[in-house]
Amino acid sequence: MSRTSCCRICNGTVTEFFDFGRQPLSDCFLVPGSAVEKEFFFRLAIGICAECSMVQLMREVPREHMFHEDYPYHSSGSVYMRTHFENLAKRLISTELTGDSPFAVEIGCNDGIMLQVLADAGIRHLGVEPSGGVADLAAAKGIRVRKSFFEDEVAADILEREGHADVIYAANTLCHIPYIGSVLSGVTKLLAPGGVFVFEDPYLADIVARTSFDQIYDEHFFLFSAQSVQFMARRHGLELVDVERLPVHGGEVRYTLAHRGAREPSPAVAELLAEEQRMSISDLVTLEGFGENVQKIFRDLTTLLLELKADGKRVVGYGATAKSSVVTNFCGIGPELVEFVSDITPSKQGRLTPGVHIPVRPHEEFSDAYPDYALLFAWNHAEEIMEKEQEFRAAGGKWIMYVPDVHVV
Repeated sequence: MSRTSCCRICNGTVTEFFDFGRQPLSDCFLVPGSAVEKEFFFRLAIGICAECSMVQLMREVPREHMFHEDYPYHSSGSVYMRTHFENLAKRLISTELTGDSPFAVEIGCNDGIMLQVLADAGIRHLGVEPSGGVADLAAAKGIRVRKSFFEDEVAADILEREGHADVIYAANTLCHIPYIGSVLSGVTKLLAPGGVFVFEDPYLADIVARTSFDQIYDEHFFLFSAQSVQFMARRHGLELVDVERLPVHGGEVRYTLAHRGAREPSPAVAELLAEEQRMSISDLVTLEGFGENVQKIFRDLTTLLLELKADGKRVVGYGATAKSSVVTNFCGIGPELVEFVSDITPSKQGRLTPGVHIPVRPHEEFSDAYPDYALLFAWNHAEEIMEKEQEFRAAGGKWIMYVPDVHVV
């Protein structure tokens, strides 16, 4: 019997197509000895709306559980991503922030990696960031930050204090927000008549094509496509005017919205919509096929790890990512199969991964005594990581990958 819920975009019927079972908060790394019985769990299932084709979680996790003072993700942790955001900022300066006293707002600015470029260029700016710890890091760099969730009332207050924004930007943030109607209402108010709302998030078609199922977790409430974004934008007086495929995080799209009628949509919009049509990306049959591929990865990965354990091989995880929580909990991978997870983020080191409680240790413990195999949870940074870890390969180490399928490199 199929399970359904109400669409957060259009109130249509959302039909479930895959269930990842009982999952913890993906970024809640526990202190050893803490009250693990109080750890928050929820059923992670995903479905698609029959009316607007928006793919979304079947259950919302309260935002205060996920985005808080100790939120551990730092945008500046990757050299590749620093370059990505810096290049985007420079492009915005040259194309959109060219008028008299231009103003840019970033929703979910994290530690300020993009806004830093604008600040250095003397561009008036404001970051809106609910996670206090990373907001403080941004503020310490001289970036103007407002500690709050972005929604309609906050946007109205910013408008009153600052005036219209020429650019509103969000990276890997909009997909996190179930109350997206309030966000888009705020964007419509705050955005200047000729301004643009630019956001980039994981792309549904890439997730399906690559079976990158670990992109589905508590923080990623929506999985966007051009079709669903176009529908969503029009409900708020906005129009999808440009799209750009991005290689970051395993495949994303950068969407550009403007007030309806303000700009002519680029040919790229029609091209991507047509490609999605050819792929049948919004068909329930396609998404159920994706679920079958996920089940195969589950079987193959657990079989491989059990075989390596039986052969006496050491396996260590690499990258204590939010994505890794989905993989380990869905596949039942604990410290008996993966000795520890290596991560460079100080706030995660010395803690336990969510749900399955694998120890997180500094990178030095990985490099001081290389394991036989490293399970690469941070696969979206594979090129950067493998370039950095050439000594691991030289010592005979092998990488275990599970996207798009389970294989050893």
